[in-house]
Amino acid sequence: MDLTFSEEQEVLRDTVRGLAARHADLSVVRAMEEDEKGYPAGFWAKLGESGLVGLTIPEKWGGSQMSMLDAVVVYDELGRALSPSPHFASSVMAGGVLTAAGTDEQRQEWLPKIADGSAVVTTAWVEPDRGYGPKGVALTAARDGDGWVLSGVKRHVPYANSADRILVLARTGTGAEDITLFLLDPTAAGVTLTAQRTVASDTQHRLDLDGVRVGPDAVVGNVDGGWPVWSEVLHDGIILLAALAVGGARRVLEITVDYAKTRQQFDKPLGAFQAIAHNLSDAVTAVDGAETLVWEAAWARDNGRDVAKLAPMAKLFACKTYREVSDLAVHVHGGMGFTVECDVQLFFRRAKSLQLNWWDDRYLEELIAKQILDA
Repeated sequence: MDLTFSEEQEVLRDTVRGLAARHADLSVVRAMEEDEKGYPAGFWAKLGESGLVGLTIPEKWGGSQMSMLDAVVVYDELGRALSPSPHFASSVMAGGVLTAAGTDEQRQEWLPKIADGSAVVTTAWVEPDRGYGPKGVALTAARDGDGWVLSGVKRHVPYANSADRILVLARTGTGAEDITLFLLDPTAAGVTLTAQRTVASDTQHRLDLDGVRVGPDAVVGNVDGGWPVWSEVLHDGIILLAALAVGGARRVLEITVDYAKTRQQFDKPLGAFQAIAHNLSDAVTAVDGAETLVWEAAWARDNGRDVAKLAPMAKLFACKTYREVSDLAVHVHGGMGFTVECDVQLFFRRAKSLQLNWWDDRYLEELIAKQILDA
């Protein structure tokens, strides 16, 4: 595995960091916590103009078709800046599913719009009090003539109030994996969106479907064949989320190290105290380890190797590291670290949210265990 980044990848890193600094710094992040839309339109437009919204979408449908390692570079910087946007749900997940399983008509209609940022397609997956596996999907889709009627509840649907379409996972059979993917118009009759408060103060909604009828053209992929597609795309996605976690962990550690060097206590800097110095040493070791694991997963994916174990490992370890490092940052900052005025709490809350979403620790451990015990 070559850990040397190319000149183009370093330019890519600088580009994303510059865009985030100019259009989505921490003052913008704070403002978006109280914004109904939840992400800055200017930043989203600049990402689209730079070809970064469609980074994983094939070129023939308007995307940049970057490698996974290129995408990791982008997501590392997005995590470092805490940049709020619907990029993951729309470009990575919905775009990935449509690329893998959509009809030619669906791809031609939606992928170019997703790639340039002119349309947002979000995803509705998680349900109240249910798990992350296929058995957790209980929202039903019943045949109705040549179409379908969808009924049930989803929660934590990201940026649903900005979405042009919602990719919904619905149960269409009695088998554990009899899941079908549907493209749903959020303005259709019977659709209700309710804003949800989250630990990260990001924009998420509860989605209630009360007998919502969709036509046959709404089905993405094969009937009862949606889960394998969703799972495969999410395995790629969690590598990027692991990179997001590493970027956030690296940045909050930098902030904390700088504070430990400059904050004086008992006539010497905090970093001179062994307890703090050793905790920071453990933190940088963990962040470096998480970063290497993410790079390995991305490299394996780019080289056609199986990431069924590596991808869950990367997200599991990177998110745990992010959570622990941001927790350390709060404690090193003392009482100030718990206040809304302090920047480190922004990272602390997002670290926990990232750990809980898109396969939590328990489900990731189940995926890893299956690979090592069934091998």
